[in-house]
Amino acid sequence: MQDLAVPALSTLGLLALGGYLLGSIPFGVLLTRAAGAGDVRNIGSGNIGATNVLRTGRKDLAFATLILDAGKGAVALLVARELIPGEAGQAAGAIAGGAAFLGHLFPVWLGFKGGKGVATFFGLLIAAWWPLGLLAGATWILIALVFRISSLSALVASAVAPALSLAPLPALDLPTPAPITALAAVTAVLIWIRHAANIGRLLTGREPRIGAKAA
Repeated sequence: MQDLAVPALSTLGLLALGGYLLGSIPFGVLLTRAAGAGDVRNIGSGNIGATNVLRTGRKDLAFATLILDAGKGAVALLVARELIPGEAGQAAGAIAGGAAFLGHLFPVWLGFKGGKGVATFFGLLIAAWWPLGLLAGATWILIALVFRISSLSALVASAVAPALSLAPLPALDLPTPAPITALAAVTAVLIWIRHAANIGRLLTGREPRIGAKAA
């Protein structure tokens, strides 16, 4: 039994490392530089995510950043779940996906100064348990339409996602797997921590609205 545990732990370690390195790829920085739009870290909030890329005035770059940041979390989770079958695959996927999320927040390539993880968060949820991802995404859209503040939408959506994972979800007869609930909860806490400055601006009414350009 112990002989089997060592390869299993090694596999999980490799999947976590691969997920972290994948999540560390700073697509927002790479795309804006390649397109001649400058370094996104010197624009607006300095964040490397899609919302700040949008402040360059390039909607195409912002959309590409959104898809790629979401995709890297989804790919890490799905590969791990494919390599480790059965119920253990849910835990492996959550570990690899969580590592990708940490990679986006603390990328080794940028001196561990990364983004806030919102797009990667949604990519993880959709790949892990799509009804949960869609409901969280719908929450983001609703709040964004009403208030037009990206950070507020992210905070609300991430906060309700763990609660939604505990409720019966449409189109599924089975409850959300426990590793997915744990993944949603941990990533939500990290999103709130990374949005500390945004929360301060929200409380004082200084948070910029979606699409607003910053000098």
